[in-house]
Amino acid sequence: MKQLLEDHFEKTVSTKIWNLQKIEPHALAFESDTLQKGKTILKITIQKGDKAELGGSGQPTERDELCERQDQWVTEKEKHSYMFSLFIPENFPIVPVRLVLAQWKQYAPSKNTSIDLPLIALRYVKEKLFITLQNQEKKLILWETQENLRGQWLSFTFHITFDREKGFFQAWLNNKQLCTYQGINAYNEEQGYPPQGKFYFKMGLYRDSMQEPMTIYFNHFEKHRLEELS
Repeated sequence: MKQLLEDHFEKTVSTKIWNLQKIEPHALAFESDTLQKGKTILKITIQKGDKAELGGSGQPTERDELCERQDQWVTEKEKHSYMFSLFIPENFPIVPVRLVLAQWKQYAPSKNTSIDLPLIALRYVKEKLFITLQNQEKKLILWETQENLRGQWLSFTFHITFDREKGFFQAWLNNKQLCTYQGINAYNEEQGYPPQGKFYFKMGLYRDSMQEPMTIYFNHFEKHRLEELS
């Protein structure tokens, strides 16, 4: 395993990793982590109207997300590991609106695509935390829990190979394996995507439009190239 990228969010975000076009400047802040003295953590707060646009379903959406720079995107059939920790505060709003905390997207060079949804997404809706995978036209729920996970650090690891025939996905939470998937996990040329696809990662808050602000915390992002997946 060779380390490619790492960001500890020590009072800044790494501009070698992240593109800030999908996050408002006021949404970013850094705080001391009371659980790890001397460390700082990334705080993202979304307000009504942040990066507002119409989502794929035609619903008004808002977002404040860190997005991987284009020169860090991965190519179809490559094997990578992504790791990060997140913290959902005790007072986080429990609402029935679409909310994505992290997602992987496939690059579409034009708007002429029949589908433009995250291939893989970590979602939090009505206190349910769950992982979805878009198998071309079909959305699968690979894992879910309604356990109250607010007020604690959640450390995720994901192993991913994007492929329109033989893809792979595996997830862990706090070193406990959550799910394994093998099969289609990329869009194809019939859906408007070029051969040898490119894929990128985003994390933060992406939601249907609502009045109430939301705050979430992130810590210690790593991304590795994997030669073999077991």
